[in-house]
Amino acid sequence: MENTVNAVKKFGMKDKLGYMFGDFGNDFTFILSSMFLLKFYTDVMGVSAALVGVMMMVARFVDAITDVTMGQIVDRSKPNKKGKFSPWIRRMCGPVALASFLMYASWFQDMPMGFKVFWMFFTYLLWGSICYTGVNIPYGSMASAITPEPGERTQLSSWRTIGATLASTVIGVVLPLLIYYTDADGNSVLSGTKMMLAALVCSIAAIVCYLLCYHMTTERVKVEQVTQKFSFGKLISELVHNRSLIGIVVAALLLLLAQLSLGNMGAYIYPNYFGNAAGLSLATMGGTVVTLLCATFTVKLANKIGKKELGIIGALISAAALIVAFVLHTHNMYIFVGVYCVVMIGMSMFNLVIWAMITDVIDDTEVKTGERSDGTIYSVYSFARKLGQACSSGLAGVLLSVIGYTAATAFEPKVVDGIYNITCIVPAAGFILLALALKFLYPLDKKTVDKNADALLEKRNNK
Repeated sequence: MENTVNAVKKFGMKDKLGYMFGDFGNDFTFILSSMFLLKFYTDVMGVSAALVGVMMMVARFVDAITDVTMGQIVDRSKPNKKGKFSPWIRRMCGPVALASFLMYASWFQDMPMGFKVFWMFFTYLLWGSICYTGVNIPYGSMASAITPEPGERTQLSSWRTIGATLASTVIGVVLPLLIYYTDADGNSVLSGTKMMLAALVCSIAAIVCYLLCYHMTTERVKVEQVTQKFSFGKLISELVHNRSLIGIVVAALLLLLAQLSLGNMGAYIYPNYFGNAAGLSLATMGGTVVTLLCATFTVKLANKIGKKELGIIGALISAAALIVAFVLHTHNMYIFVGVYCVVMIGMSMFNLVIWAMITDVIDDTEVKTGERSDGTIYSVYSFARKLGQACSSGLAGVLLSVIGYTAATAFEPKVVDGIYNITCIVPAAGFILLALALKFLYPLDKKTVDKNADALLEKRNNK
C-alpha cells in the first residue's frame, strides 16, 4: 500500500478549524451521553443505576465487533476526490444525530419497565455501537491523512480537544441551567421533556459541525485502498505484539475511566450533594477556561519534552488534586470547583496531545511492519475509549446502587456523602493508573517519535 503526499494547498488554519468542528460534532452526542444519560434513566425513566451500567458494559462487547469491522471498511474503501476518510463523515452525520436524539425519548417514561429497558438497550446500541462508530473511526483516522508532519498532527490534536471542550461547555454550562426544575421540597430535579428537547438541539448542532469538518479539511496524504485478504488471526497476532498500540489502548481506557467518572458524577454531586445544579455549569465553564489557557502552551511544551512525558505530568497533577478534595470533604461548592479546575489543568495537558499520540502509534506500526492500517488501528483505539466510557458509567452506576441511590433516596445525607466519595476516589485512581501505564507500558517517548517521523519521511521521498 502506497502513501504519498498530494500536491495541494499547505496545511493551515482552515484544516485546524475544520478538524476542531469534527470533534465538536462528536461530543454534542458523546458528552451529552456521558454527562446525562445515566441521570436521565435513573431519575426520569426510573431504571436502576446498576442496570444502566450493565447496559453500557454489554454494549462494549458489541463494539469489539463493530469497531474493528468499521476500521476494515474504512481501510478497504476506495478514495474519491475528497479523500478516503472524510466522505464517511458526510454519510454518517445524520444517522448518529438521530440515534442520539432517540435515546432521550421521555414520552416513554410511563411505559412498562420492560419496554423502557428494551428501548434503552436498543437506542444505546444503535447510537454508540453502529452510528457513532461509523462517523468517529474515519474522523479519527483522517488526522494522519491531513498532514504527515508530527508537529502539525499535534496541532490537530490540540484543536480537536478545543472542539470537544467547546461542546462540553455548551452542554455542561447551558444545559444544567435549562433542564432542571425545583420540586416542592426545593430540590433540583431533572426534567425529562426539557432533556429530550436539549438532545434534539444537540443533534442538529452535531450535523452542522460534521458538515463544516467535511468541507474545511483537506486530506494531503494519499492513503490507498487496502486489498489484502483480511485475517482475523493475523490482526490479533499483530495487536498482541504491538506494544505501542497496547500502551495507548490502556492509556485511553484509564483516561476515559477517570475523565468520564468525574463527568458522570457531576450530574449528581452538584444538585444532590451541594444542592445547586448550576454548580455543574460553573465547573464546566472553569474547565473550559483552563483548557483554552493550556492550549496556548501545551503544543510547544509537548514538542519540547514529548507527549508521553507531558501526559505523565498531567495525570499526576489531576490525581493529586482529587486526593486533596477527598481529604477536605468540603461542603463549599466553590472550593470544590476550584479543585476541579486544578484537575482540569492536568487532564487538559494530556487531552490536548492524545490524538497526536495515536498517529504516532500508526507511524510506529508502519515503521515496524511496513504496512499502514490507519482505520484498523484507530478502530482498536476507539474501542478502548468506548470501553473506558462504559467502565466509568458502569462503575458509577454500580457504586451509586451500592450507596443506596434511587430517585427516592437521592437527597439523603448518607447517600450524598457517598456521591462525594465516589466523585473523588474513582477518577483519582484512574489518573494514578494512567501515569503508571504511560511510564511503564507506552514506549513512544520523544526520541522514538522523532526517529519514526524521519524514517517515514525518507521512505516517502524515495518513492
